Amino acid sequence: MCHWGGRRAGAGRKVGPKSRDPHRERPALAARFPCHVTLKIRAGVPSLRSVQLVREFERSLRVACQRTGFRVVYYSLQPDHAHLIVEAGCKEDLARGMKSIGSRLARAVNRVFRRRGPVLSDRYHLHVLRTPREVRRAIAYVLLNARRHLAKLGRRPPARSILDPASSGRWFDGWRAGMGRAHDPPAVAAPRTWLLAAGWRRHGLINPGEVPGTRRMRNAPGAQDGRPSLICDDRDLRRYR
Repeated sequence: MCHWGGRRAGAGRKVGPKSRDPHRERPALAARFPCHVTLKIRAGVPSLRSVQLVREFERSLRVACQRTGFRVVYYSLQPDHAHLIVEAGCKEDLARGMKSIGSRLARAVNRVFRRRGPVLSDRYHLHVLRTPREVRRAIAYVLLNARRHLAKLGRRPPARSILDPASSGRWFDGWRAGMGRAHDPPAVAAPRTWLLAAGWRRHGLINPGEVPGTRRMRNAPGAQDGRPSLICDDRDLRRYR
């Protein structure tokens, strides 16, 4: 016969980090609504803004950005997380598509940095975009996220409106200032939903000098500095770190 020996210090299951997105069932998703998703990276994983990692991820993304019922339309890589704007036919298509993208990102990280083990720290965070204004804000937030992080660190973003080379900004056709065509094939799919293809433009094209989430979004330095630079080499990526 077993007897309980009483409470012991340190006994029992250890409390882990609090999940930002607990594993409850996702709500139904209508195909007309694009989604902003965020993938968080585990502590100790090298920065996703490595030049080699960006190139490897884009190479892999070109294969998987468009599949049945799922498309990656915009993305940006930050040191410890990735932002994507995607379209999905339903919540099941979204789940399958994000599983593929998450796996590809993890494999790219482990290949480039010659490491093993998990890369993602949690399930992806999801925000469904339902209005043209919300979609415009999300696009600016994703494509100009590096400028936002520099501003939060108290560092001044580049004076010229250099497009972040760790993002899909060089293939985006909605910049306020005119822009030439990128020389490399896009690593993202063209939008199909009305909100992403046309609806957001009701609230104005996006200024490449904006700092998302601040009062400087509309009248940021660089708003009238001509065409944004298409220089997307290693030097520009280092300037955005």
